[in-house]
Amino acid sequence: MTTAPVETGPGREDSPYALSHLDALESEAVHIFREVAGEFERPVILFSGGKDSIVMLHLALKAFAPAPVPFSLLHVDTGHNFPEVLDYRDRTVERHGLRLHVASVQDFIDRGELRERPDGTRNPLQTVPLLDAIEKNRFDAVFGGGRRDEEKARAKERVFSLRDEFGGWDPRRQRPELWQLYNGKHSPGEHVRVFPLSNWTELDVWQYIAREKIELPAIYYAHEREVFARGGMWLAPGQWGGPKDDERAETRKVRYRTVGDMSCTGAVDSDADTIEAVIAEIAASRLTERGATRADDKLSEAAMEDRKREGYF
Repeated sequence: MTTAPVETGPGREDSPYALSHLDALESEAVHIFREVAGEFERPVILFSGGKDSIVMLHLALKAFAPAPVPFSLLHVDTGHNFPEVLDYRDRTVERHGLRLHVASVQDFIDRGELRERPDGTRNPLQTVPLLDAIEKNRFDAVFGGGRRDEEKARAKERVFSLRDEFGGWDPRRQRPELWQLYNGKHSPGEHVRVFPLSNWTELDVWQYIAREKIELPAIYYAHEREVFARGGMWLAPGQWGGPKDDERAETRKVRYRTVGDMSCTGAVDSDADTIEAVIAEIAASRLTERGATRADDKLSEAAMEDRKREGYF
């Protein structure tokens, strides 16, 4: 009995032409960036200096090299950001010669257009400055670093996510994206949020950072920091209102899995001070980064989806 020959060629994992897992994710993201450049007039990249936006910018630089990135950057600054992250943001913008738009939550508070929350967190206050910046600059496509593995509301979102004239997200208006065909059509006043990292996981992001040797803010690695316990998380003291009289600050060895407003971003106890140790730690974790360290996602069962309907990231 004769044995049928083993099929080889492009698309098979044992083929010399097959892409690795990370190569396939990178190729998809690069395709998305180029697709947006061809379909839209005024795209912008949301860039906070967090790891996902850093990877997103790295992919954009690759997508258009050796030409410059044809998009500007936008950061919604809560005024309660980690100094290390802001420093990284500014150095990155200068190094690559990029244009940065900053929408300041503090400016809106000073003008009486927003009011401080009783809990001190400003993360939910980002929506109004974000939508204002999109409208004033006439951005028609906004790149975000959201991933489907982070949170169940984000798991429902498409790569091209249509937002209405008020910036709101309606899951019933999500469009099919068969064969990586993306529909960017939108009416005047509407815009599209674009998520090149939708199909990545936290582990994918870190493995890609390791492979590409991407620099990150130091707070992503284990370090000594003064923190205090609140709501089952280690928060950093700051002018936003912590710690309270009954909360005790202490110095612990921690790192951050995700970075946002200091008032709602918790650190985790960790000895992972190298990228290899971080990857090993994430591989063993059974909690998503937002589920473990973001107080703003714990306000209600549908906290993220409610904010997205209002125009949040």
